Amino acid sequence: MISELKTFIAVCRHGTFAAAGEHIGLTQSAVSSQIRRLEESLGFALFDRTGRSATLNAAGQTTLARAEEICALYARLGDPPSDHSTRGLLRVGAIASAQPTLLARALEGFRKALPLVRVHVSPGVSMRLMDELDAGQIDAALIIRPPFGTLPDMSWQPLVQEPYVLIAPKGLPGRDWRQLIEAQPFLRYDRASFGGRMVEAFLRREGLSVDDAIEVDEIAGLIHLAAKGLGVALVPLVEAHLPLPAGVRAVSLGASTFHREIGLLQRKSRSSPPIVVQFARSLREAAAVRRRTTRPGSRTT
Repeated sequence: MISELKTFIAVCRHGTFAAAGEHIGLTQSAVSSQIRRLEESLGFALFDRTGRSATLNAAGQTTLARAEEICALYARLGDPPSDHSTRGLLRVGAIASAQPTLLARALEGFRKALPLVRVHVSPGVSMRLMDELDAGQIDAALIIRPPFGTLPDMSWQPLVQEPYVLIAPKGLPGRDWRQLIEAQPFLRYDRASFGGRMVEAFLRREGLSVDDAIEVDEIAGLIHLAAKGLGVALVPLVEAHLPLPAGVRAVSLGASTFHREIGLLQRKSRSSPPIVVQFARSLREAAAVRRRTTRPGSRTT
């Protein structure tokens, strides 16, 4: 029954049986079969079907809220049956670039405050972690601020801002970032990612034409490609990747500089679990430490 409920939630989230199947790794017919079994088990239809389309009906809307609650409870069955203010399991999602720095500092303080709480960190890109949080699979997500906003039942806590710079090979002459971007092969931050969408919006806003060469969803990969002389890249100046490799230099975008905001996304609730409240507090403290610290290797030209 849990698998059917998860499939039902996926259909509601992604709009169609086909789209849900693509996200959870099932064929459209398998999704249809699971929804049919769920409806037979419940004794009522969840969707109003017209031709090839299916629209969530009133009973389905009520069932959706209950299904999300059941799946969230099921995901917590492994938690120790004890006082959740001092024990339990904290499930955190975090983008890779924040794990060795901001997250590591936060968990150091968190473990000192709540040493009996187990922590599980799920890696992933921001979009996927948002989906996992929405599905109740994690308790909080340390991600890039979504460019399209957040769901009404989510709360956003900003933590740090990272300026975008142009990464160029060390031996490449010139300080005019516009000229470098348009004259050199462009190493593109994957457009499917939140950070890559920001780059694409910037290029359009500035009216820049680029010669796309390589597209990668990994900041470190883009930096090292530039170090090998394969082109230039627009990337956020991330603490985890400082100091920069000797083979590259960072060129400031000046007044056109834009930023990537890293923060904590979590569900709104009247009374958040104490371990989530403590984790959010530890993240704020870790972000404050970073702001007070001079970041080596971040000098731009």
